[in-house]
Amino acid sequence: MNTKHTSTIELTVELDENRIPERLSWSAEDGGISKAEAKAMMLSVWDPKDKETLRIDLWTKDMPVDDMKIFFHQTLVAMSNTFNRATQDEKMTETMKDFCDYFAEKLNLESN
Repeated sequence: MNTKHTSTIELTVELDENRIPERLSWSAEDGGISKAEAKAMMLSVWDPKDKETLRIDLWTKDMPVDDMKIFFHQTLVAMSNTFNRATQDEKMTETMKDFCDYFAEKLNLESN
């Protein structure tokens, strides 16, 4: 018999008086994460009915711009890898990775 399991990921956003994020934290009990600090997050959710992506992009007001550039680069690289796993479209994956390299070069980011 299959037993269903529910897993919860919790995001907490603490706002200042102007409703600008001051602190972000997240928890994922199954992953052993409890109230871990974050400085930025991007969440995308696919709405199958309207066939559109719903998004939440947040960062704290003290997130350094240089860290934001690295965050974006790493996110783009991760999206390229996810795109490949989801579609097995090697040609487009390579195109996306070329863009990631270009992005890093233009921002003078060091390779990981």
